[in-house]
Amino acid sequence: MSGSSTTTIREMTEGDAVEVAALSGELGYPSTPEQIGARLRAIEGHPDARVFVATDPGGRVRGWVHVFGHRQLESDGAAGVGGLVVEAGSRGQGIGRALMDVAESWARERGYQRVTIPSNVIRERAHRFYQRLGYAIVKTQHKLEKPIL
Repeated sequence: MSGSSTTTIREMTEGDAVEVAALSGELGYPSTPEQIGARLRAIEGHPDARVFVATDPGGRVRGWVHVFGHRQLESDGAAGVGGLVVEAGSRGQGIGRALMDVAESWARERGYQRVTIPSNVIRERAHRFYQRLGYAIVKTQHKLEKPIL
């Protein structure tokens, strides 16, 4: 899809589930490859969501980004980043920027005029990364959750 001589960005496949699961753990969301595969199948069935991976020349997954569109009644819709992670040993090499570029292009192609990113208040390094890409903190809020099983 895109990339430099060292990194290729492409859509995720189920064959990437083991490596994506490991990276999800680095992000703080431990998952099994089976869980990742099931989630990917659900995302693939949704026309307004994608997961992209960054691979090295050997095909090893070094990072991923999940981007999705959401339409709202109370305001113009936006594309959201559900998650972005780059392998700890590969950070600072432009992989995160490349993944965000692809996510932003995907959103733009679908008519979204903005991209939103929720980020835990303790992730100061991530905030600095996003701000270098032109993102601004627009509000702080609580996230409430209720299990409905």
